Amino acid sequence: MAYKDEKLVEEKVFKDPVHRYIHVHDKVIWDVIGTREFQRLRRIKQLGTTYLVFHGAEHSRFQHSLGVYEIVRRIIDDGFSGRPEWNDDERLVTLCAALLHDLGHGPFSHAFEKVFNLDHEHFTQRILLGDTEVNAVLRRVGSDFPQKVADVIGKTYPDKLVVSLISSQIDADRMDYLQRDAYYTGVSYGHFDMERILRVMRPTEEQAVIKYSGMHAVEDYIMSRYQMYWQVYFHPVSRSAEVILIKILHRAKYLHENGYVFSHEPVHFRSFFDRTFELEDYIALDESILLTYFQVWMKEEDTIVADLCYRFINRKLFQCAEFDPATEYRKIGELEQLFREAGLDPEYYLLADSSSDLPYDFYRPGEENERIPIYLQMPTGELSELSRSSDIVDAISGKRRTDHKIYFPEDVLLEGKEQNPLYERILHMLKN
Repeated sequence: MAYKDEKLVEEKVFKDPVHRYIHVHDKVIWDVIGTREFQRLRRIKQLGTTYLVFHGAEHSRFQHSLGVYEIVRRIIDDGFSGRPEWNDDERLVTLCAALLHDLGHGPFSHAFEKVFNLDHEHFTQRILLGDTEVNAVLRRVGSDFPQKVADVIGKTYPDKLVVSLISSQIDADRMDYLQRDAYYTGVSYGHFDMERILRVMRPTEEQAVIKYSGMHAVEDYIMSRYQMYWQVYFHPVSRSAEVILIKILHRAKYLHENGYVFSHEPVHFRSFFDRTFELEDYIALDESILLTYFQVWMKEEDTIVADLCYRFINRKLFQCAEFDPATEYRKIGELEQLFREAGLDPEYYLLADSSSDLPYDFYRPGEENERIPIYLQMPTGELSELSRSSDIVDAISGKRRTDHKIYFPEDVLLEGKEQNPLYERILHMLKN
């Protein structure tokens, strides 16, 4: 029997709090899960710094990746298999892409990417195609199989239906992380009727569509996503922790470039600071390594990196104030000058941050970043873009919401305002 068709002698099952059980029948999938690159995802949190706000949010990208795999497995095996629109030959590449779609995430994911100007999807593809254990497993399926999986994740795979299951406005990735993140944060916003959506999902040549009778379940899903972004993903306290984390790495990079001698040398970061890192350097990094450095850097002679690390490790985070760049663009410049006069470096202690989300959109000719819309399959068999039938979705389509905040060390300003009148002036500007 060919490796790609080989089944496990006995089904393997992961107990999961969101999907109850995750089923593995295929030898390829089981072997991929056992690789060092996939096991590394146990050491990368799904929600980055959010655990400092919602204490239950300690779940990993390993758990999420298994969840995405399980949703796709159910869609294919329970819903699509045997239908003329679905090609069963695409089953294994779709399952592997679902399982491996987040393989390239670095420690604290998006914050780490911002500092070093990286892209996790690019590194996912590099891991799939490089000299790795994952690549060795996938090559046993076929010499071109790693490239096929990488193409699905890179959205260049010729079968658009396969790509839509992993990356679209109603994909397995979103369906898992909304429910999983809601479960671990303890909020109610991210729950929706996934069972109903899976029952009414149908394959077409271009993408998965939803039977018209399932429209209300999709409305619920979109609103759940909207609420999760503003109540969890963009929570200002989590964002405060993230901007401090980013500035720790910026400061460490600055010190390295200027010849500072660390008490605890950043050996794991040198190649990143110098832009000479190899794939192995990237794979070797996880969040336990970053947290270890932050722990020891609290005792560095450089007061800025020491203070920022102390704040992150001990959750002594910055406070925030609302900020409208359209009308208050001069305010930042004035505050930066005041911070310098007061002896506070605005590069590290006055931080503007913006969060933005577009809950749902559809393709608009001539605009960049085409978004494949969600289509309803009408009783006549015709397809109709979701917002044409749903007043709820129509009301939010194309409406981007953006939130701007300034982060600053309120504790320092409050404690020192009697000795330094500039602190009082800064507080007044920030609060008004």
